[in-house]
Amino acid sequence: MAYTHTDAALSKPELAAVVAADITPGSFVNLGIGQPTLVADHLTAEQDVTLHTENGMLGMGPAAHGDDVDPDLINAGKIPVTELPGASYFHHADSFAMMRGGHLDVCVLGAFQVAGNGDLANWSTGAPDAIPAVGGAMDLAIGAKQTWVMMGLFTRAGESKLVEALTYPVTGLGCVTRVYTESAVFELGAESVVVRSTHGITFEELAERLPVTLVKA
Repeated sequence: MAYTHTDAALSKPELAAVVAADITPGSFVNLGIGQPTLVADHLTAEQDVTLHTENGMLGMGPAAHGDDVDPDLINAGKIPVTELPGASYFHHADSFAMMRGGHLDVCVLGAFQVAGNGDLANWSTGAPDAIPAVGGAMDLAIGAKQTWVMMGLFTRAGESKLVEALTYPVTGLGCVTRVYTESAVFELGAESVVVRSTHGITFEELAERLPVTLVKA
């Protein structure tokens, strides 16, 4: 895919739409807590994507609103969701067996940091008062056939969350293949970090701010 550029940064819904469009039709997919849950609202019926949630549901639909809200029907982030025809429910342990057994084609996770080599940190900042929240992240990161990250590219202090080496506790090693942010989309490989697109920032500006070597797609 050739490098592209837009003048404005992507909004969260726009970014979710980009992620959704990249999912191969017929895939089984897990969407992590936070931004990744928005991807469900942008999948099309033609894609025939089956969403899995670690609290025990297969065949999850978009977020529920108004009269569609069922307090007993939620995703792993406790957000009310809808069910699609053929949806099924199962024990938490069975859900994790699906995650660990390599049955998911893609998982989309949030992150605190991603290293250029695909290492992932998303369960704790390591700060003394940080509340650890592993959940199913470790199981998903190494169990899914592809692990994608959807996150803000910079911290509130302006530091890059795409780093040369992790400084936060590790979730998984060498597991991330793609990173989606409001400013750029990256493909991670063994030898380079490839910039697929930039949004609201030029490639040259991005290269100056990130502590990893970048190449254009």
